[in-house]
Amino acid sequence: MEKRKIHIVDTTLRDGEQTAGVVFANREKVRIAKFLDELGVDQIEAGIPVMVGDEQKAIKAICDAGLKASIMGWNRPIIKDIEASLECGVDAVAISISTSDIHIKHKLGKSREWVIENMVRAVEFAKKNGLYVSANAEDASRSDLDFLIQYAQAAKEAGADRLRYCDTVGILEPFTTYENITKIRAAVDIEIEMHTHDDFGIATANALAGIKAGANYVGVTVLGLGERAGNSPLEEVIMALKHIYGLDLEFKTDLFVEIAEYVSRASGRELPAWKAIVGSNMFAHESGIHVDGTLKNPKTYEAFQPEEVGLERQIVIGKHSGSASLRYKFTEYGIKLSRHQAEELLPKVRSAAVSLKRTLFDKELMYIYEDYYGYPHSQHIHQGKRD
Repeated sequence: MEKRKIHIVDTTLRDGEQTAGVVFANREKVRIAKFLDELGVDQIEAGIPVMVGDEQKAIKAICDAGLKASIMGWNRPIIKDIEASLECGVDAVAISISTSDIHIKHKLGKSREWVIENMVRAVEFAKKNGLYVSANAEDASRSDLDFLIQYAQAAKEAGADRLRYCDTVGILEPFTTYENITKIRAAVDIEIEMHTHDDFGIATANALAGIKAGANYVGVTVLGLGERAGNSPLEEVIMALKHIYGLDLEFKTDLFVEIAEYVSRASGRELPAWKAIVGSNMFAHESGIHVDGTLKNPKTYEAFQPEEVGLERQIVIGKHSGSASLRYKFTEYGIKLSRHQAEELLPKVRSAAVSLKRTLFDKELMYIYEDYYGYPHSQHIHQGKRD
């Protein structure tokens, strides 16, 4: 793994914007593209050029922004779609068509042969016009594997640069993913991109399983935005590759929180405190045992340093706090509690947290302290200096 080059394909501006109810303003799309480029993304799927209007304007602006990343447009296997992509100035296209029998019969009303013929025609046209081509197999995870291999072989012979393996309805699990990608890689010498959805909460696991099986491209979105339950999140995939597989893509990961907050605001979607990698709770410690261990050595309860993703460590005080937490917290106020004092205050702190059903604010902690000792914070400091 550590010797391979894994390419990150971000589709926040296409699949991410297909989240029900999400619309990015043109300036937001350009800003997000610049963020992604600065982060280190290899390819940005900027949108669907054939939609024309504002969509084309935004894609053209992204193409004209002088970014290092490849800019891709999404297309049906229709020549006019690819012509619209060319008009926008993209250097790459995704040509997408369904490969599962349920889609071919009920969505397209066509045959397997028709699918391959139309894909090949579109790929050949795109290659003649100098474009990088991803041949997308929509609903690949529910496709007959033998037919999918036939599709991949036809795409390669037509000139496609890679196959996008789409888990369109998110029904894969990692072991099946690994088996399927291994078989396709063994049968056809073509690069594979994993494009996984999170309907069962395992999009990142499936993406990683596909990479382990030989896929060198992975499609992601910021915060996992995408249709229904979303896609594999950019931040999760990159950090998992780095810290679980030991594969550092040399991304500017300290930008993760800034990018996540921007996309959250632009999309009108909450950035949950419990969100993996970029949520504010990632490095917030309350449990007394955890805080004690973290204060002694952060590695006891943290997989990586908070600064690595743009966060800060927080010690919060609540029902589960211990005396070590209190003593540490009060040093932030310039008060050095003795072990005995911390043990005296702890039951009152826990009782307040239970009654309020949350952790305590700094001022609330000081009120508890002042009520118990009968003099204000400033007097305590003066008294301590006099002693």
